Amino acid sequence: MATPLSYTFSYRWVTFTLSEAFDTIKGMGKAGKALKQVLETYSISQNKLAVTMGTGRPNVHRWVNEIRDPVADTLLEIRNALKKINPAAAEDFIRLYLRDANDDNEQA
Repeated sequence: MATPLSYTFSYRWVTFTLSEAFDTIKGMGKAGKALKQVLETYSISQNKLAVTMGTGRPNVHRWVNEIRDPVADTLLEIRNALKKINPAAAEDFIRLYLRDANDDNEQA
């Protein structure tokens, strides 16, 4: 859902629409919340997930603490790594992530 406020401005080579920024911010953190809950529920450390994924622990920290959202390809890598560690954790991660996305659509 776009916000009623829509303002487009350009600075040098970048064009930015304020309503797009609000939509992006509104969607931030869904993966992080789901990942945090799964790691806590299944007692999986951020380090174990990072090692299994072949990425740095700071990346996992950023996702869990909603500093950054993983991109779509990374969501699949998270799921695959969780599946190696605990298949039920992988299923819960996807279920929680999709449930949050569905909740956002119902509110719109």
